[in-house]
Amino acid sequence: MVTRDTVRGLRAGRRRTDRRFGARLLASAAVAAVTAVPFGLLLILVEGRWRPLRRLDTNAAQRLHEVALHHPAWTRTLHLLSDRVWDPVTLRAAVAVLTVWLLYRRAWRLAAWAAVTAVAGGLIGLLVKAVVERARPALQEPVAHAPGYSFPSGHAMTATTSFAIFMLVLLPLIPRAWRTPCWCVAVFSVLGVGFTRVALGVHWFSDVLGGWLLGLTVVALTAWSFEAWRADAGRGRVPVSEGLEPELTEPAPETGPHTIERGE
Repeated sequence: MVTRDTVRGLRAGRRRTDRRFGARLLASAAVAAVTAVPFGLLLILVEGRWRPLRRLDTNAAQRLHEVALHHPAWTRTLHLLSDRVWDPVTLRAAVAVLTVWLLYRRAWRLAAWAAVTAVAGGLIGLLVKAVVERARPALQEPVAHAPGYSFPSGHAMTATTSFAIFMLVLLPLIPRAWRTPCWCVAVFSVLGVGFTRVALGVHWFSDVLGGWLLGLTVVALTAWSFEAWRADAGRGRVPVSEGLEPELTEPAPETGPHTIERGE
């Protein structure tokens, strides 16, 4: 028998759920604004050919190009890092392997988050390139060549999304003593990718900055969506320092006809 107290309790619960949903919507809009506004401002400056930014781009390209011309060994190192170690194909393949491992662990939604973040980052980057149609630097005696348009840097954006995926997924498995060094390696790699692209003369500095900002925007929005799902599933929010899904440290469930995903 359903009593009035039960009905009132259900209505109160729905109101609390609605308030939480509204709060998540507002917070999501705030996250989108905080991460997207810097990129939007940069895009306006690039499209408007703002002189201080053009001067910064030109000076950085010319000075680093001179160093590359006079130091062949340095240039070969840049090529190795940019075209092999931090190449977008290499990073996307690593994300694909991570996604397969998550599927094996039956962490379905975390695997979906990793895949969607990586794919969305790549497609959004290509779309913005096609819209902006910015030409790459035209330097005398170039030491490297790259096809397509320049803004934003695909290398910088892929590095940002990929290393964010690695860290946010794998943090629960990393001992606390090693987390700061791992974050340092991730940040160094993202910054290093951008530097190699400017030093090789295939991107302007603002291209790289745009790739970083756009990559952060994509990660912030998809991570927020994942956190919203955790709230709806009753798992609660966790600090970024613990990764997106701390439950990943639990043993993978046994496969079987009645197996369900952890936490459901």
